[in-house]
Amino acid sequence: MNLRWHSDKIFFETLREAEEWAGSISNEIHARNYDGYITPDYKVAYVLAYRLASVKKFNVHTETGLSKEDTEVFRVWVVPAEPDIKLP
Repeated sequence: MNLRWHSDKIFFETLREAEEWAGSISNEIHARNYDGYITPDYKVAYVLAYRLASVKKFNVHTETGLSKEDTEVFRVWVVPAEPDIKLP
């Protein structure tokens, strides 16, 4: 499967700030502009995964890894819950 990713290198001081940011990212994923998001901020990944998990048409996946710069990054992505369903 070929996933479309978006990434940012933004860190937020509070969970509330991360919630605001993740809300906009969630909307982009709902609109199918991209399938996944890569962030160095665990707060954004946490909120995004939680928001997307409430959408029944998505199976949400998460992963922690290293970026090309050897810094920790968090990946959150979705795939259709039903393999035969094509998302718009």
